[in-house]
Amino acid sequence: MKIGIVGLPNVGKSTLFNAITKSKAPAENYPFCTIDPNVGVVTVPDDRIGRLAVLEKSEKQVPAIVEFVDIAGLVKGASKGEGLGNKFLSHIREVDAIAMVVRCFEDPNIIHVEGTINPIRDIEIILTELCLADLETVDKRFQRIEKGKKAGDKEAVAEWDLFSAVKKVLEEGKPAIAVEATPDQEKKLKELSLLTRKPFMFVGNVAEGDLADVSKNKYYETLLKYAKSQKSSCLPISAKIEAEVAELPEEEAVQFLTDLGIKERGLHAIIRKAYETLGQISFFTAGPMESRAWTITRGTLAPQAAGKIHSDIERGFIRAEVYSFEDLMTAGTVVKAREAGKLRTEGKEYVMKDGDVVHFRFAV
Repeated sequence: MKIGIVGLPNVGKSTLFNAITKSKAPAENYPFCTIDPNVGVVTVPDDRIGRLAVLEKSEKQVPAIVEFVDIAGLVKGASKGEGLGNKFLSHIREVDAIAMVVRCFEDPNIIHVEGTINPIRDIEIILTELCLADLETVDKRFQRIEKGKKAGDKEAVAEWDLFSAVKKVLEEGKPAIAVEATPDQEKKLKELSLLTRKPFMFVGNVAEGDLADVSKNKYYETLLKYAKSQKSSCLPISAKIEAEVAELPEEEAVQFLTDLGIKERGLHAIIRKAYETLGQISFFTAGPMESRAWTITRGTLAPQAAGKIHSDIERGFIRAEVYSFEDLMTAGTVVKAREAGKLRTEGKEYVMKDGDVVHFRFAV
């Protein structure tokens, strides 16, 4: 899973990125300090993998991972070359979802590129640039299919109608994700890698003292209301707190957050929201050599899940032997779980569930 962190300059993007990945991306008080995208890989916090490893006496644990990409701050006119111009666009096209960091704190020492704090205005600036970039992409596609449309080619005509609907939405300043599409149409849209077709989640960067009770932060409340209107995820973080927590040992970090009245690290909250936004779940394989978590999309069938491990397993899939994580923990051992009748044998039509512990049988 790859999450792109975007936002205007000086909203706390790079500070947050550095904290959650313990990276060394520059985080100075001036625009465009992030000239190239900074990429960091972090493990998905999930205590199930450790508990499975104990049960199976595994030699090692391999958790799932999330890749974060810190993308240079956007400004008005970015789609036409202002600031860093189009350079950022290709990096956004490569991510699975976009986490838009929005400034929800006042600090006279940190200059806002627009002069004042206004979450909705900031969002609209970014969305406008992304919509303009997508309009350019759609227009190029029109040029490619125009000849086929004039000749009456059915596929070209269908594409023209689809992209016309997308263009209409984009011209209204709305993201392309607002366009409903059939599975076949979705394949065509994916070919364009439209920026605004990607799922969005909003991250409100609040002051350190506001995180325990964000209802007191008028900027975040405005952001939350907007996110709900767009049916998007929204969560508050304090990049400053995340930076402090990143430097502490785990036990001290937990105590530090507890003392502040904060229940969850911002990193964990972002990953959890990213999973929800993208409809992702985890299944596990476990044994003496290793216990490993695998990330799949909700609704994935057993053979396709097996393909995450190796294409040969998907190709030669016979069956899946499945325990639920909860049943294994309740039983205490695999033997006891089997004796209790908790082992299930599933075929090619089985829809994987979060927490499944699986052994795939296959032959090639």
